Amino acid sequence: MTSTADHSLGAEIVPPPPETADQYVVLDTLRAVGALCVLTTHTAFESGAYVAHGVWGVMLARLDVGVAIFFVLSGFLLSRPFLARGLPGGRQPDTRRYLWKRFLRIWPVYVVAVVVALGLIQRNSGLGFTDWVTTLLMLNTFVDPALPYGLTHMWSLAVEVTFYLALPLIMLVAVGRSLRVWRVLAVLAGLSALAAWWHLDGADRVGEHSAGSPHQWLPAYLIWFALGIGLALVTLLLDHARREGRSPGRVVSGIAAAGAQSGVCWVAAFGVFLVSATPLAGPTLLAPLTPAESLTKNLLYAAIGVLLVGSGVFAVEGRRYPRTFGRLWLRRMGWISYSLFCLHMSVLQFVWWVTDWPIFGGHALEVWVITLVISLVVSDLTYRVVERPALRLKNVSFGSLGRPGRRSGSTASADASETSSR
Repeated sequence: MTSTADHSLGAEIVPPPPETADQYVVLDTLRAVGALCVLTTHTAFESGAYVAHGVWGVMLARLDVGVAIFFVLSGFLLSRPFLARGLPGGRQPDTRRYLWKRFLRIWPVYVVAVVVALGLIQRNSGLGFTDWVTTLLMLNTFVDPALPYGLTHMWSLAVEVTFYLALPLIMLVAVGRSLRVWRVLAVLAGLSALAAWWHLDGADRVGEHSAGSPHQWLPAYLIWFALGIGLALVTLLLDHARREGRSPGRVVSGIAAAGAQSGVCWVAAFGVFLVSATPLAGPTLLAPLTPAESLTKNLLYAAIGVLLVGSGVFAVEGRRYPRTFGRLWLRRMGWISYSLFCLHMSVLQFVWWVTDWPIFGGHALEVWVITLVISLVVSDLTYRVVERPALRLKNVSFGSLGRPGRRSGSTASADASETSSR
C-alpha cells in the first residue's frame, strides 16, 4: 500500500505502532481527518470565526463532525472481534484483556492532558483535589455542568470510554452463541431508538435530576456507534461468504459496492455536510438545540460518519483512493491523532497566552496554523514517550488466574483491528 518514497518521506516522523492493521489502511488517515476537523472547529470558535465569516463560519462550526468519524470508527473496529466469535470457528474475546488494552490506549495520554491543563492553565488554578480526581476519572460530564479549561473537548472521550465499557454487554445480547443477522440488527435498532428518544425527551428528563450534562452522555451518540457495528457486520458477512465460496447476498454486496465508490461517498458526505450547515441542525453558537434540531444534527453527522468510514472499509486495494490515503506519512498522522486530539486545546490556550491576542478577537488563520504546528510537534513527542511505550503492553494477555502472559497468535488479528480505534 505504501511506496518507497512514502517510507523515505515519513521514516523519521514517528515509529510505527506495535500492532498495525494493514487491512483497512484508509482508516488511519480518516482518524487524522477527524482530529484535524476537531482542532479546526475549536480554533475557529475561540478566534470568533463562527460569526465573522458568514456561511464559512457556519461550516467551520460544523467541523465538530469529526467526533462522529471517531465514534463510527470505534464501533466498527472494536465490535469486529465480538461479532466474529459468532461465526463458525470464532473464539470469544477475553473481556479482561479487551478492557486492559482500552485502558492502555486511552488513559496514559489522557493523564498527560489533564496534568498539563489543570497544572498549567491559570483559569484552572482554583480547582481542588476533588476536581482533579473527578477529571482523572472522566466523570466531569456526569457531575459537573462544564469541564475545566483546556479539557472542554473531553466529553467525547468520556462517551467513548462509556461505550468501551458497554460494548461487551451489547455484543453479548447481539451475538449470543452464534451470529444471527436479525438479532444483531434488532439490537442496533434498539440502540438507535434509545438515542432518538434521548434527544427528543430522555436527556431533558434526566437533566432535571442531574448536575451533569446528559446531552453529552453515551445514549445521545449510540446511532454513530451502531452504524460502525453495522459496517463491521457487513464486512464479516462478506468475508465469510467469500471463504465459503458463495454469494453474500444482494444487500451485503450492494453496501460493499456503494462503499467502494469512494468519490461518491465523499461527495455525498459533503452534500450532507452542507445540509448540516443550515438552520435544520440548529444554531451555530452554543445556544441550546431544540429536541428536533438535536436529533436532526445527530442524524446528519451519522450519515457523514458512515459515508466516510464506509469509503475506507470497502476501499478496493490497488485503486487510487487507498493508494493515496494509505501513504505512510498520512497514516502516521493518524497514529498520533489521539495525542493531537487530547492536547490541542491546551496548546490553543498556550497560543492565546504567548500572542496576547484576545479570545474571539480574530486572527483565525494565524491561530489555526500556530496551534496545528505546535500540536503536531507535541503529539509526536507524546506518542513516542507515552503512547507508544504503553501500546507495547498490549502484547500481554491474561492467564486463567489473571496473571499477565505473552500474547498468543490467535489474538493477533483482533489486536490489529483495535489499534486504529482512536
